[in-house]
Amino acid sequence: MDGVSAPIRVVLVDDDHLVRAGLRLLLSGDDGIEVVGEAGDGLEAEGVVASAAPDVVLMDIRMPRCDGLAATERELRKQPELAVLVLTTFQDDDLVLGALQRGARGFLLKDTPPQRLVEAVRTVAAGRSILSPSVLDRVIAFAASSGAGSGGSSGTASVSAAASDGGAERALLAALTERETEVALAVAAGASNAQIAADLFVSLATVKTHVGHVYEKFGVDNRVQLALVVHAARRGA
Repeated sequence: MDGVSAPIRVVLVDDDHLVRAGLRLLLSGDDGIEVVGEAGDGLEAEGVVASAAPDVVLMDIRMPRCDGLAATERELRKQPELAVLVLTTFQDDDLVLGALQRGARGFLLKDTPPQRLVEAVRTVAAGRSILSPSVLDRVIAFAASSGAGSGGSSGTASVSAAASDGGAERALLAALTERETEVALAVAAGASNAQIAADLFVSLATVKTHVGHVYEKFGVDNRVQLALVVHAARRGA
């Protein structure tokens, strides 16, 4: 019908049949989301993703034959525009950073409230990134350690920034307006746009505009990268 957006097409990749059944039931209850395929591991996912042409893949990490990290890297190498949202019970630092380095747009834990999971699917389908608050905290803490981003060439720009002496990041932070600085610091602390709007007594649209400006000035495209630039700047101050 004219004026009606096509539903977001989702593929579920998880080795637990009951988990997949629960996710299908949850997501199918939203008129704007359609579950178009399932796979029990990363190897099976290759064929399912190719045939189902999803917008979003909900990807588990620990699976037999081919795990979620390898599958994420393979699928995004073939389809860079595909949105991979990792959904797992594990929040090990290496797994979190590994997923983000391979291009996943989000990392959520399986105890995420149902409505937040639905919102997360919509968020990554729209090209934005999302992390569980506890995962964001762990990413920042891990990247702030002396070993984060220090070896290998596969790290993202955000991880590399966290390993710098902070000089370049301090210059980026200093170039922000006063309000942009407040917003950047709040994002770095893990606050949502709605929380920032309430704390600063501004509209949600205004916060989104400021976040977009900070992204542009920092040369980043998600909240994790923004938070790590801020953390690097403050650590080096």
